[in-house]
Formats: sequence, structure tokens, C-alpha cells
Amino acid sequence: MAWLVLVVAGLFEVGWAIGLKYTEGFTRLWPTVGTVVAMTISVVLLGLAMRTLPVGTAYAVWTGIGAIGTVILGIVLFGDPATIARLVCVGLILAGIVGLKLTHA
Repeated sequence: MAWLVLVVAGLFEVGWAIGLKYTEGFTRLWPTVGTVVAMTISVVLLGLAMRTLPVGTAYAVWTGIGAIGTVILGIVLFGDPATIARLVCVGLILAGIVGLKLTHA
């Protein structure tokens, strides 16, 4: 169950990272409100997952999910470059997340 909570926390991290772009420097009210709500939910869920998961594993997986999701949505929504090098690096982050999950005792 902690892993599921952690994945959802990571998805909310993607939401607030992308939301930051839409706030335009916190000058737009509703995107700012949505971003702050997503931040809060993300951190609360991360804290819940850390009740049973090691802190280093949980934090690394949380940030990894956020990084991967943000890069992918940056490519899709904002036209960020999708070079081979960037995609290979995203794959390495994914490999690290999978490795942490597989080696978790």
C-alpha cells in the first residue's frame, strides 16, 4: 500500500511542477491555488509512504516519478526538446526507480 501512496504522491509532484509553469510566477490565482494544493497533497502522501518505506528510497522514487513525468509533459505540452540524450537520461532515472523497488527488502 505504501508503494501505491508513493506513486500517487509522485503524480501529484508532476502536477505541481507543471502547475508552476501555468502560475506565471504566481501571478495567476487559480493555477497558483491548484499548484499549492497539489504540493500539499504530494508532500502529505510522501510523508505517509515514509511511515513504512526507507526515507532514501521513498524520496528518490518520489523525485524520480516527478522528474520523469515533468520531462514527458514538458515535451508534450510545452514543446521541450525530445532528444535521444534526454530520453536516455529519463530511462536511466526510470532504471534507478525500478532498481530501488526491486532491492527494497
